[in-house]
Amino acid sequence: MGAIPVADDVLDAEIAVISLSEAAKRMGVSQSKVRQILRDGHLIAVRRDGELCIPEDFFGEKGAVKGLAGTLTVLSDSGFEPTEMLNWLFSSDDSLPGVTPINALRTNHGTEVKRRAQALAL
Repeated sequence: MGAIPVADDVLDAEIAVISLSEAAKRMGVSQSKVRQILRDGHLIAVRRDGELCIPEDFFGEKGAVKGLAGTLTVLSDSGFEPTEMLNWLFSSDDSLPGVTPINALRTNHGTEVKRRAQALAL
């Protein structure tokens, strides 16, 4: 098994993060499965206060936000590193519904977010 890639914590301090155990509960899977999802690049972890955490905005009522894993794959295929992905997902873009790509994903605007992520590769 490979190491879990960890992004630099470039998020504003007010952006909540949750532990891997809380993420496992929200997704209805084991912590080892969450670690595998992180290794596979379908979620991004940061280290905050010495603990491995995941931004809470990556989760909705039924687990991980729909379209997040695909968006992360597109960004990765475009050469983005995890820290750059976090910056992009949480950066303000007034032309997007929800103002940031992660909020647009949370409000079911995944197609628009993926379209913009794909355009970054061009």
